[in-house]
Formats: sequence, structure tokens, C-alpha cells
Amino acid sequence: MSVILNIDTATDIAHISLSKAGILLDSLTNKDQKDHGSFLQPAIQQLLKNNFISIQELDAIALSAGPGSYTGLRVGMASAKGLCFALQKPLITISSLEIIAYAAILEAPLQKDSTKVLFCPMIDARRMEVFTALFSPELEPVLEPTALVIDQDSFGKYLLENKIFFVGNGAAKWELICKNKNALFPSNESNPLAMNKLSFKKYENKDFTDLAYSEPSYLKEFFEGTKPS
Repeated sequence: MSVILNIDTATDIAHISLSKAGILLDSLTNKDQKDHGSFLQPAIQQLLKNNFISIQELDAIALSAGPGSYTGLRVGMASAKGLCFALQKPLITISSLEIIAYAAILEAPLQKDSTKVLFCPMIDARRMEVFTALFSPELEPVLEPTALVIDQDSFGKYLLENKIFFVGNGAAKWELICKNKNALFPSNESNPLAMNKLSFKKYENKDFTDLAYSEPSYLKEFFEGTKPS
């Protein structure tokens, strides 16, 4: 029965959580981004203690691997790799954008025609830039992850034929300039449930990341800003 430690320090809100056989057991949260580094290790110890689980009982470590905050990603990756190496446990890496999108999918109201609904996670990359992507309700990619400088015409062709849920900490600045009636901005805060479901699925499929080659996905190092139209 899988016991997975989930680490998400990629954005302004950090979550550390435990799941057992895909069921969320417990989580701890830090909302002060500059303190993610000092929060992480004590939070892991406290979480294990609160749930009477020894660190040796962990079956895998799952990590929100980016894109996101450079410092947060480095802190999370270093801790996850260190634990995996010391415990000889597999590492599971998950896109931060997928986690945010899936959280919105889990919370979205039922739509009569789900083929006309998309989900757009947005992570603030400062000024008018965001890390973003588009997903179907089945979490299939429609637009691959990219670093995007948003303006009033962003996502134009997608909004012509779809209602799009824009979520994540970068969505607020897009909401200020977006005038399209098909753009929806639900109240949505990252939560550990989505990550737990995704990490359990990867564990079941033995979809692990090679420790020797695992690195955060910074995105801006590999993508130039583009404008979906």
C-alpha cells in the first residue's frame, strides 16, 4: 500500500502532504514564499509525526517540478532528491501547471458540453508574464507549457469556441485586462488533493524520474514568450 510524500514549493503557497493508496491523509501549508526553505524540512518531520509514519515507510517522494519560483523549485528539488537518495525510494515529478489545472478540474461545476471547456493554469512570472498552458477536462494538453506575456488578445482563437477556466496566482492580472465573456475566473487556490491523485497515478504506472537527470522545469530557459491567437 503506497505511502507518498508530496512536496510543492513551486509557487507562493507551499504544500507538503501525505497520501496512502491515493487517499490524502494530511497536509501542511506555508503562505509566505520567502520562508519555503525554512518551512520544508520541519514540516515533513511534523507531518510524519502527526500521522505516526516513519520516514522509512515512505514508498515514494513526489515533487511539483515547475515551472514556478526559481528558489522554490531549487529548494523542493534538493529536498526531494536528497530524501530519495538517502531512502532509496523513487522520485515522481509532476508539472506545476498540471497540478493547478487538475485542481480546477476537480472543483469545476459540471458542464453540459465539456468538449467546449478548457482549463488554463497561470503562474505569475512577474510584470505581465505568466507560465501557462491549456488542458482539456481530461487533462490532455491543448497548448503546451510556455512563458507568455499576456495582452488583451491572448488566447483569442481558443476563447472563440471554448469557455476557459483561468486559474492560478497569475490569473488575477489577466482578469484585469480580459474582456471576453468566455473567460471564467473561479475562486481557486492550489490544494494538495490534486497533486496526491496525480502522484498516485504515476506511482501505480511506475512513472518515475531518474534521480541523476532530474532538474526543475524553469521553462523560461527553454521557451521564449509567445502569444497564442
